[in-house]
Amino acid sequence: MYPQTQAIIAKKIPTIFPGCVYRFIQKEQQDTICLGNAAIVPEKEPMTVNHLFDVASLTKVVCTTSVVLQLWEKGQLNLDAPLQNYLPTFQNNQITLRHLLTHTSDIQTWIANRDQLNAQELRAAYFTLQPGEYLGKKVKYTDAGTILLGFMLEEIFQKSLTTIFREAVLQPLQMTNSYFPLITNQLIVPTEQLADGTVLRGETHDPKARTLGEHAGNAGLFTSIDDLTKFVRAYFQEEILQKTTIEMLLQDQTPLKNGHRSLGWDLREHMLFHTGYTGTFLLIDPKKQDAFIFLSNRVHPTDNREVYIQHRDEILATYFAEKE
Repeated sequence: MYPQTQAIIAKKIPTIFPGCVYRFIQKEQQDTICLGNAAIVPEKEPMTVNHLFDVASLTKVVCTTSVVLQLWEKGQLNLDAPLQNYLPTFQNNQITLRHLLTHTSDIQTWIANRDQLNAQELRAAYFTLQPGEYLGKKVKYTDAGTILLGFMLEEIFQKSLTTIFREAVLQPLQMTNSYFPLITNQLIVPTEQLADGTVLRGETHDPKARTLGEHAGNAGLFTSIDDLTKFVRAYFQEEILQKTTIEMLLQDQTPLKNGHRSLGWDLREHMLFHTGYTGTFLLIDPKKQDAFIFLSNRVHPTDNREVYIQHRDEILATYFAEKE
């Protein structure tokens, strides 16, 4: 499948990312490619299809968005109600669930000494964040939205977020090779080498989610190509969400209907799209039952984000051209 896209990806190893595993899905058929190395520091380790990846912000759509939408389907949430209705400790009554899900809250995310705060202090800081002048008017991607939605889910369920995710998403879909940190005794793709020489492996790459631990709604999921395929096929078969919900997701859900974003998801070429900072992305076409799952280790051992984004967009452009 998609030979031109495959050729483009192969050329980017090892300069753009040391290795990758990706899969094209067309209805019942699928084509899986595994290339390069899972690790190059401290020593080389060949990539396999069984490796777990820190999928970073894919956690937002696989876990947080799924649970929020499940509650909405049950009539337990109003997407246009203020977050404060469900999370009373949040100190603003203007920001709604829709604002957070579509990244239109214009939430001002600067937190003083953020990286020096512990989990309790960081949580308390998030409760004080306020919107700017573009509330509901402008899309600006931020982790804060799903972090706050995660706190909301814990308030509703009275359980830790990772427990909620396991019970509502991972277990029902039999995603048995998906975990939250700390993870040991598994094939794990490492991420960045920190300034002190430590290579993160089995610990969340995102520093905010690493601090929040089991309470992070923005990142922290480690999973495999096979488990993400189960998630994708759940969209095809309406196992995780209802058909009408999935159809709604394919439409612009921003308050002014001009932001080209859905609830939790971005929209690209009539497909649901989301990226992960570590070098991952998901593309799902529920109507045609097509998908493209891409997992790379582009932050290992160093983070060259701007260069990677250019190459990622080239991969996507090639894929969309072949898909027509």
